[in-house]
Amino acid sequence: MDKLEYTALGQTVYHCALPNGLNIYVDVRPEYTKQFVFFATHYGGMDLRFRDEDGSWLETPAGVAHFLEHKTFDMKDGNALQLMAANGTDPNAFTSFNMTGYYFDGVQGFEENLRTLLSFVSVPWFTQESVDKEQGIIAQEIRMYEDDPASEVFEGLKAAMYTRHSVRTRIAGTVESISHITADTLYQCHRTFYRPGNMVLCAAGNIDPQRVADIAREVLPDAPAAAAVVDHGQPEPAEVGERLTRRTMPVSIPLFALGFKGSPAAGKEGLRQRLVAELVCDVLFSPSAPLYNRLYEQGLLNGSFGSSYYAFPGCAWIMAEGESREPERVRDEVLKEAARLGTEGIDQVLWDRLKNAAYGSMVRHLNSMEDTCIELAEAHFNGEDYLSFPQVFQSIDRANGEALLREWCVEERTALSVIEPEE
Repeated sequence: MDKLEYTALGQTVYHCALPNGLNIYVDVRPEYTKQFVFFATHYGGMDLRFRDEDGSWLETPAGVAHFLEHKTFDMKDGNALQLMAANGTDPNAFTSFNMTGYYFDGVQGFEENLRTLLSFVSVPWFTQESVDKEQGIIAQEIRMYEDDPASEVFEGLKAAMYTRHSVRTRIAGTVESISHITADTLYQCHRTFYRPGNMVLCAAGNIDPQRVADIAREVLPDAPAAAAVVDHGQPEPAEVGERLTRRTMPVSIPLFALGFKGSPAAGKEGLRQRLVAELVCDVLFSPSAPLYNRLYEQGLLNGSFGSSYYAFPGCAWIMAEGESREPERVRDEVLKEAARLGTEGIDQVLWDRLKNAAYGSMVRHLNSMEDTCIELAEAHFNGEDYLSFPQVFQSIDRANGEALLREWCVEERTALSVIEPEE
C-alpha cells in the first residue's frame, strides 16, 4: 500500500486500489483502542438516471438509493444489524444526495465484522414480499419528514433554486414514488452502483492496513468494475427557478431558508471552493459577523440562525436558515451586505480571525475517526485530497471571498423558502 504522509497535520494514511477497482484508505492511529470502518458507494438520492450494463439509459423512481440502504442489511440467513451487534459492534448506514455509506465501530471482533460488512453490502438478497413490507415502513418515514417544517423549508428551497438538476428530488422519495419500487429495481441498482469500482472503503484505528486490503480481496468480487455513469439532468441556468416560495404549516414563527445558487467546481478545485464558500458563510452569517449582530439586535433573527454550504456534481449553493417574523427583510439585508462587502471589501481582521477559526475547527474534526473516514470517502468520489486542506487554506485570501460574494450573492441567484404559521 502507498503511504501518504500529511506532515502539517501529523496524519498518516495508507492507500491502495485493488484490481477490481475498489479504493481503500486506512488512517492508522496506534494510540486508539477503537476501530471505525466506512464502506460507501457513489450512489445517492439524486442518482435517478444511469447507464445500464448494455449501454441503455434507465430511469428509476425517486427514493431507490434510500430504499436500497434499508434492504441491504437483509441477508439470506438473517439480518446484518443483529449479526454484527451480537459480535460487539454498532453498525449503521445513511443515504445522502450522492452517497450511501455503511459503517461500524467497536473495540473487538474487527476482522470478523469487516468481513460481515463487506459481505452483506456486496451480496444482495431481496424478495418481493420483504420489499412490499418495507414500503409501508419507509412511507411512514417519508410522512414524518413531510410533517417536519425544517425538512420542508429545505425541500422548498431546493425546488425553488433548481429546475433541471435531480438534486431537487427528495432523498427518500415520496409515498407515491416508492410504491413503484420492486425487488428487480433494487437488484438492478445494486448491480450498477454496488460494484467495487464505484465504491470506497475507509478505515481508522489501531489496525493493519495490509490486513484490511487482504480481507477486501478475499470477500469482494475479483472482476474489474468501473464507476457508474449517471445523468443528473440538463445543465442548470445561473439564475434560480423561483425567487420566493411559501407554504403554511403549524409553526409559531415563520421559518425560512435563504439560498444562493453557485457555480459548481470540479475535481481538486472543489475543496478550494468549499473552504471559500464556508468562510463567506461565516463572514455573512456567523455570530462574529456585523450583519448577524445587527439583525439580531433588530429582532429579525434569533438563536436558531445558521448557515451551510452544499456541493454535488453539477450544483452548489450556500444557505442560511432560521426563524424570523420578516424573512423577506432578512433576505434584502443580506443581499445589501453582500453587495457592500463585494464592493468595499471584507475587513481583513475579521477575515483572518474567521479563517483561523475555520482551520482550527477542521483540525479538531480529525480527532473523530468517523468524520475523517466520511470526509476521505467524499473526497475520493469528488476527485479531491481532503487532507491537503492546510495548503489550500494558505492559498485563500479575502479577494477569493469577495469574488464569490459578487458572483453568487446577487438577486437573480437568490431564492427564499418560507414556512408560515397556519391561521
